[in-house]
Amino acid sequence: MSIADNLIAFTFAAALLTLTPGLDTALVLRTATVEGKQQALRAALGINAGCLLWGAAVAFGLGALIAVSELAYNGLKYCGAAYLAWLGLNMLLRPRSSLSPAEADARPNANWFLKGMMGNVLNPKVGIFYVSFLPQFVPQGHNLIAWTFGLVSIHVVLGLLWSSTLIGATQQLANVLRRENVITWMDRTTGLVFVLFAARLAFSKR
Repeated sequence: MSIADNLIAFTFAAALLTLTPGLDTALVLRTATVEGKQQALRAALGINAGCLLWGAAVAFGLGALIAVSELAYNGLKYCGAAYLAWLGLNMLLRPRSSLSPAEADARPNANWFLKGMMGNVLNPKVGIFYVSFLPQFVPQGHNLIAWTFGLVSIHVVLGLLWSSTLIGATQQLANVLRRENVITWMDRTTGLVFVLFAARLAFSKR
């Protein structure tokens, strides 16, 4: 794939991931509805700051791993493919029909930037997803660290745009995203994409 193809493919996949209702969407919606737009914006900035921190950890850690060990790289690749396949199959076969009340619950009057950031930093699934997902979009022979930060930045921009949209139209979008058929469709679509990317990662070469 060319550099442009890589960027288009990643942007599409990241956009789909961003639009799929989950913990981050639930937190932004709940905060905007209950505590107002300013607090919701702080939560959104915190969520994306957490993504940047995970991106930094993956960029430097994965770069060192690839540099020293072909075996470790292949092991990581297959573990990442297995994780993506497991995640995708779960979404395909057992899609949600609603957002969990626990996901939407949050303590009022919290530091929303810190809460949003720590929600991502303390979630190892974000790091595992980045490790398994980002490397397949880095063109061969290009700087892994620079490309990882670039790809994470695309994800962050998409996340901020989506959060801003949620905050700006809280009631209307909240009602749509809480519909059973929308959540189920998004889970199944994202699951299919994850399975396809798992296959791509498993058969990719260094």
